[in-house]
Amino acid sequence: MNNLSQFFKSIIDQDQASVVVCDLEHTIIYMNPASCRNYEKWGGGTLVGKSIMNCHNPNSQGIIYKVVEWFAADKNNNKVHTFFNEKQNKDVYMIALRDEEENLIGYYEKHEFRTKDETPFYEMN
Repeated sequence: MNNLSQFFKSIIDQDQASVVVCDLEHTIIYMNPASCRNYEKWGGGTLVGKSIMNCHNPNSQGIIYKVVEWFAADKNNNKVHTFFNEKQNKDVYMIALRDEEENLIGYYEKHEFRTKDETPFYEMN
């Protein structure tokens, strides 16, 4: 892993929201620690190397296929809001992953919390 890759991995590993990365065959190739905890009752980190389709019902699988087709159709198609979890006050997105030539190489699921962080600024305790 080159130095830049180590930085990017560290950024994702430190994210408190779940990040699940899939290739175009829908294989889970990476889960950050937050996603391993979030999906622990379904296998957590053991899901890496398995199809994300195993985690979804047929209706959801069809939607995932459609989103990936939409990503592939145009290099500007890169983000889809897929869900709002009211209980956790968070939005969930599917986001396209592209190589340097803007070819689609995969996608990831990103959770973004809406709840304001009440931690005092610069608290280091």
